[in-house]
Amino acid sequence: MNLIALAIPLFFLGMGVEAWVALKRKRALFRLGDVIADLGCGVGQQLVTGFYAAALLGAYEWLYQHGRLVTWPTWAGWVGAFLGVEVAYYWWHRLSHEVNLLWAAHVVHHQSEDYNLAVALRQSVTTSLSSFPFFAVLAVLGVPTLPFAVLNSLTTLYQFWIHTELVPKLGVLEKVLNTPALHRVHHAVNPQYLDKNHGATFAVWDRLFGTYAPEEERCIYGTTTPLRSFNPLWAQLEGFARLLRMSRAAPSVGQALAVWFRSPAWKPDWWREDEPPPLDARPVYRASVAPGRTRYVLVQLSVLLAATFCDVMWGAALALPQQVVVATVILLGLWSMSALVESKAFAPKLEAGRLVATLASAAWLLLG
Repeated sequence: MNLIALAIPLFFLGMGVEAWVALKRKRALFRLGDVIADLGCGVGQQLVTGFYAAALLGAYEWLYQHGRLVTWPTWAGWVGAFLGVEVAYYWWHRLSHEVNLLWAAHVVHHQSEDYNLAVALRQSVTTSLSSFPFFAVLAVLGVPTLPFAVLNSLTTLYQFWIHTELVPKLGVLEKVLNTPALHRVHHAVNPQYLDKNHGATFAVWDRLFGTYAPEEERCIYGTTTPLRSFNPLWAQLEGFARLLRMSRAAPSVGQALAVWFRSPAWKPDWWREDEPPPLDARPVYRASVAPGRTRYVLVQLSVLLAATFCDVMWGAALALPQQVVVATVILLGLWSMSALVESKAFAPKLEAGRLVATLASAAWLLLG
């Protein structure tokens, strides 16, 4: 049972409530292009992870059955899962900000220059792969598969609601729980906020390991080098593409390998790239969309999201080639929507091709 998939309707209900409250408060929290990128990355994560999630869970179960060092009573297994998931998540999350290879995956979640509930869904297709070694330790320590899977999902669900600007600081809770204010800090690129507040449910790990920072000044969101694109496919690839460019420019094999394991802040003297403008001077990436095109994109986006929900819930009944075709057509549609919003010259032809591919795929699935 996929708890994240079951929660998808609640995610969209939450986004609707947030948008309504923001409208009542006269605050513009959502931009169409950024929402497409956020949801597109989230859709990609669900579709792609679906092809390998069972293998990871199976590997965890194998480690538990054949490699665990201790067997706990049932209640202790659940307590251990709760604490273990928290600690393992903290160290995966922290190292994902400190090691280039992990950051190339995790950067997807930080690329948005907005901060709203849609950003919570902006995830990398490789998140489960990069975090698995950290969680696999729990299997060796005797945490059973079911408690791990349930607590890991609940921890993920908890983090949805903290991606909002509408909830203020929560007083004494800030010292114990991960709150919207603390997570706003985590997503900010203000110098004093960088690489802070990595906890999932609790803030205690950040306080214990020296990465805690309260919200004090206004947060500026995004990454130190902005993505400048609403294309969810490029968002997934950009971090790895940058590391490949750096590796190819490296003066030696040793330096080329070091690129993948150094800090994202590492700037060797042989690497040149444009410096981003100062935070107080850099514009937010925007796209101007005509009203008619906006309506068209919203309708098509709704269809793509509904198709994604159906695929995540019931797509396992399809044969593997059919699953691949469905995922490809959905991702193609999300790319096309971003191209339409950004007014790319190739967007009309891409959308026409996408519609043909969608109809052909639907006919193949129904008649095949």
